[in-house]
Amino acid sequence: MDYKQIKVTCDTADLDEVTAVMSMTDNGLMIEDYSDIEETFKDVYADLIDDELLKMDKTKSSVSVFISEERNPEESVYFIRERLAALALKCRLEVIDVSDDDWANSWKKYYHPIKVGDRIVIVPAWEKYEPKENELPLIMDPGMAFGAGTHETTRLVMTLIEKYVKPGESVLDIGTGSGILSISASLLGAGKINAYDIDPTAVRIAAENAKINKCENISANVSDLLSSVERGQYDLICANIVADIIIRMSPDLYKFAHDGTIFITSGILVERREEVLDAMSKTPFVPVEASEENGWCALVFRYGKTE
Repeated sequence: MDYKQIKVTCDTADLDEVTAVMSMTDNGLMIEDYSDIEETFKDVYADLIDDELLKMDKTKSSVSVFISEERNPEESVYFIRERLAALALKCRLEVIDVSDDDWANSWKKYYHPIKVGDRIVIVPAWEKYEPKENELPLIMDPGMAFGAGTHETTRLVMTLIEKYVKPGESVLDIGTGSGILSISASLLGAGKINAYDIDPTAVRIAAENAKINKCENISANVSDLLSSVERGQYDLICANIVADIIIRMSPDLYKFAHDGTIFITSGILVERREEVLDAMSKTPFVPVEASEENGWCALVFRYGKTE
């Protein structure tokens, strides 16, 4: 099915009025507003803000709706133009052709099997792959969740999980995203695995990916960091998030650990490594090793003792 993207660009000051007009044609809106991006994410996700986003014109915003050909997009265009004119709003209206394939699937052509560590091979759900001896295919459809295996932080943590996880061990995955870390641990022989994410969509996708990979030992649930995590002492804890959140939750990690528990974490820019190490130094966890790739850092800690 083909769609028309009807995109209206306006002064950010007029965004609410334009959004109201666009919502009269369809409830599925795509809003691009960069006016408060630095303020919104400065305390939590600042490390992950792309420099290109920071350069965007903060005085301009846009709202788009996607109307299928069978719904007569021309009628929607006429209605939007009329309403904007009635409100005397100075806007730029564009109509862009978007095919269903371009919209939903074109990104898949850039995603191919990736080997991570010595054994795991991440295989897109839409591709066929014949595993070599000792390889463990991990079937992945990331959908709208973070964790396709292409990002450095994901690969760093997966490689370390392969090194540290032992058969039958319990695993806690904080901020699971697509579920890729939990599935890796399961394929490598882990026992009970509890995966959590604040985003219900990510939890659903993680559960679906676990089912695809026949990892029945994974339980995916919603939690804001550790707030709703099932109580217990885990053998291995992993968290691929960002430095600020790791620092924020570090004082509570001990509640889910026992002597010898391994904590693997990433999403840390190299320049923020010392901040995370400093925060963890105030806990019973001691540093074991670190690894880096393209400016990102992963850290490994052990609860209570070193070997």
